[in-house]
Amino acid sequence: MFTLLKLACLATYALALASLAGLLPAGAFAYVRMIAAILLVLHTLELVFLFRHVRLYRGPLAISMILTLLFGLLHWKPLLDAKARDDAR
Repeated sequence: MFTLLKLACLATYALALASLAGLLPAGAFAYVRMIAAILLVLHTLELVFLFRHVRLYRGPLAISMILTLLFGLLHWKPLLDAKARDDAR
């Protein structure tokens, strides 16, 4: 399920970038740019307010921050769930 949602996020960003680059018909994907902008703003807020969960990533913090900006909840929620399972043992 998370994989499909992550692919949807990536598709939204790709379509928005293609639209901005003029690779798509004018105005055809203008709403996608707005959706991508809203996603980026929401994910930035998640990064700021849920940073303690973002830090649970076992790799470099910068990578976790980038993944949070791209996927938001889809990145940090599984990290939080794994921590909760580990703490319950």
